[in-house]
Amino acid sequence: MAKVKVEFINTCSSCVEIGRTIQDVAAGYGDDVDVTLYVAGRDFDYLKKYGMVCKGTMIINGKTKYDNLNREIIEKVIDKAVHETDDV
Repeated sequence: MAKVKVEFINTCSSCVEIGRTIQDVAAGYGDDVDVTLYVAGRDFDYLKKYGMVCKGTMIINGKTKYDNLNREIIEKVIDKAVHETDDV
């Protein structure tokens, strides 16, 4: 089974809670989900991949971007990604 790669670009202080939520949800899937958190202005690795980001953004497997985030959406998106990798 392939791991799900979840990246989150934190662009403001209010995004810290979203980052924690992503980590919390991903922890429920153990080693099946790999989470990377970036902080705009401090981390620059994401710029080459995704360009400039002005709103807190979660990226699944380097392809699908979500910037309208709450716990319910995060749970649904990560669960869907994990189950899609089960089918491969």
